[in-house]
Amino acid sequence: MRSAANRPARSRPNAHAAVRPLLWALAAAAPLAASAQPVPAPATPEACTAIAGDADRLACYDKALNRQAPDTRAADVAAKEAKAIQRNLELADQIEGKAPPVEAESQRRRNDLYSSEAPLDSAIANAGKGGLLDSRWELAKDSKLGVFNFRAYKPVYLLPAFWTSDINEQPYSPNPRNQVPTPQALDSVEAKFQLSFKTKAVENLFGDNGDIWMGYTQSSRWQVYNADNSRPFRETNYEPEVLLVFRNNYRIGGWNGRMAAIGLNHQSNGRADPLSRSWNRVIANIGLDREDWAVTLRPWWRISDGNDDDNPDIEDYIGRGDMTIVHRRGGHEFSLMARHSLRGGDRSHGAVQFDWAFPIHNSLRGRLQIFDGYGESLIDYNHRATYIGLGVSLLEWY
Repeated sequence: MRSAANRPARSRPNAHAAVRPLLWALAAAAPLAASAQPVPAPATPEACTAIAGDADRLACYDKALNRQAPDTRAADVAAKEAKAIQRNLELADQIEGKAPPVEAESQRRRNDLYSSEAPLDSAIANAGKGGLLDSRWELAKDSKLGVFNFRAYKPVYLLPAFWTSDINEQPYSPNPRNQVPTPQALDSVEAKFQLSFKTKAVENLFGDNGDIWMGYTQSSRWQVYNADNSRPFRETNYEPEVLLVFRNNYRIGGWNGRMAAIGLNHQSNGRADPLSRSWNRVIANIGLDREDWAVTLRPWWRISDGNDDDNPDIEDYIGRGDMTIVHRRGGHEFSLMARHSLRGGDRSHGAVQFDWAFPIHNSLRGRLQIFDGYGESLIDYNHRATYIGLGVSLLEWY
């Protein structure tokens, strides 16, 4: 890998001209954030009938009828009590030692104590109902909406102003085939947008648990202000994945363990050499929440590309795992992502990203994004810089 001292000198645009679009966007967003109001409900339930998607139409009805969010704490207490009763019944069966098998006798006792509409198993399976992770992954038994519904995944946003402290004009990789020989003419301010969605392909693979989800995320960096270079799309990353998701119910340090998942993830920029970048991973997913907080831990293991590798050292820069913390407060949503290579010395690299989404009107929110470190995009996987973006979003994490 070439050292920073040996890399070609970069031509830099006028600093004041580069940051001017960002300053304009900041000035425009300030009064919007100050005057933001809570999201209003639709005028009438009839207005919801025009919505095609089942999940979106249900959400519309909930707002129109002022339906209160499910009491997640009550669901957790009911699940805990049901689990305790279930254990006591099994213990009583063992002590009595009567002829009926343990499972059959336990079921008889359950039927005596609970109606068929609210069995112990159902109460246990509804732990976490209405929580943040349940709202996005349909984890509780009564939260599941069936297969092939269009659902939110990662945030969907547009940042018209996305500024970098250090332009990567000449991307490089240890693979000689993936080193750009001539510097590119790039502006330090561009636009960035992200699209993301998922759908459930299989529901309740194992009894009343285990769903298979398919997700897709696409993020683009557009040199929209670079008229001299025909306003090119500098980098677009494509990320399809499939996940097997399980509902959990445990407590650790005041947090509720809600979700465990394992999935296959592909990420690439769809470009030819020398700008081609891609990798494949197996990603584990551990989700915990409490009240208006959610934490997601994702360790991953790369699937080797063999000798035909665009970025053989990508794990030492983008990392081997990440953690995302999300907090909702008064219509605002704050998220912090941190990742690291989990190595020391000259292989120690990582990144942090902070996002703030604030209400503007209905589902439209303003969005501030700050990133520092390596790998803001695949083409910049081994390039360190600070990025600041400002714009709007239509969907957030929760």
